[in-house]
Amino acid sequence: MIPYQVIRAKRDGEELDEQIISAFISAYVDGEIPDYQMSAFLMSVYFKGMTAAETVALTKSYIVSGETMNFRDFDFPTSDKHSTGGVGDKISLVLAPLVASCGVGVPMISGRGLGHTGGTLDKLESIPNFSTNLTSQMCEDMLKKNKLFIAAQTGTMVPADKKIYALRDVTATVESIPLIVASIMSKKLAEGTGSLVLDVKFGNGAFMKNVEDARTLSKAMVDVGNLYGVPTVALLTNMNQPLGEYVGNSLEVRESIEYLRGDIRPQDLNEITMALGSVMLVLSGIANNISDGKKILEQKLESGKALEKFREFIIAQGGEPDVVDNVNILPASPIAREVFAPLDGYISGFDTLGIGMLGVEMGAGRTRIDDIIDPRVGFRFLAKTGDYVRKGEPVAIVFGSDIDQTINSVQKIAESIKYSAEPVEKPKNIEFIIKEKIESFDWNAKIE
Repeated sequence: MIPYQVIRAKRDGEELDEQIISAFISAYVDGEIPDYQMSAFLMSVYFKGMTAAETVALTKSYIVSGETMNFRDFDFPTSDKHSTGGVGDKISLVLAPLVASCGVGVPMISGRGLGHTGGTLDKLESIPNFSTNLTSQMCEDMLKKNKLFIAAQTGTMVPADKKIYALRDVTATVESIPLIVASIMSKKLAEGTGSLVLDVKFGNGAFMKNVEDARTLSKAMVDVGNLYGVPTVALLTNMNQPLGEYVGNSLEVRESIEYLRGDIRPQDLNEITMALGSVMLVLSGIANNISDGKKILEQKLESGKALEKFREFIIAQGGEPDVVDNVNILPASPIAREVFAPLDGYISGFDTLGIGMLGVEMGAGRTRIDDIIDPRVGFRFLAKTGDYVRKGEPVAIVFGSDIDQTINSVQKIAESIKYSAEPVEKPKNIEFIIKEKIESFDWNAKIE
């Protein structure tokens, strides 16, 4: 394998075979290929694209570059879910224990927040003493005992992606679909799950701004998962407004506990959670179709089994389990200020990206890996798109760490909410469910 020839072949639009791609990536990870040649290769992929077979080969080369896990041979089914990221997206916190309470193992390697999207690990670490830094053996032991773990990627898992992603960031090749697919899917497939459900978000608060781009990415990831031998399904979900009521680390943990307890169950959070969980049950052989899966999940919620699984999960990872009974144990902001509707009318939309970035500015997220998170700060939205509000009615609450910051954020949140004098249709939460050529969303669908 001669690097120059590989770069030229891809530059000219030729299809590379698996051995060539594997050798090229391996040589780069080992330091035998310099950054400038890998940059040229990435730019060639950006302009010429990759076939499904090439994308699978690239993903495989990422996976074999480091440590892998395998949970496909256990005596119970395993399934994981991955989200492309959004504002207020705490679905993993409720979905993982809910599905695990149905007897499905949920091995979940998650990430930290970067940019406007929150990170599952940061949210969980707002629970006192909770640990996300687990060894592979600890992950396996927890999965066997409790059917669940949520952990950080180990330092030796998928090193090719870490090294190449840093280069993509400075060579303007981040948006390449094959490179996005290889990056996301390598991490999820390296964890060894039996099946995978993807929550691909679109809208002004998502990385994919429209349904068409989200569909393209979804199809590519579904193809790679299925070709790799892991049954994979994608749901396209709406991120044109914050998901659920709360945005912020400890606030989203609070909402997740209240959801599992049955105290509050926002319609958008509930519908998407139920859909993702139902698909996981279908792929795991627990349910015959999505509708049956929903009934099983609802029974686990109402019986309290999902909440108890969450408690077991917290105990297993060293956290304070009393938080399940008393959410006031969570870090809380010292200041809260309401945001009021400026007129009578209907909420017509949100600047969701702006809300996410304001959260980062307040300390709820990070722009660099070494930024320190403030788990206390964030927002609560009391009304959503399509709701009618009256002038002076509270529509949101800002939770801040100091008075000047909070007052400034109240003004910015007020500006992020849009109004209409005319009725506004409530948005559709789920656009499509995609498995190979299936493109619809049907609660009675059977996913074979």
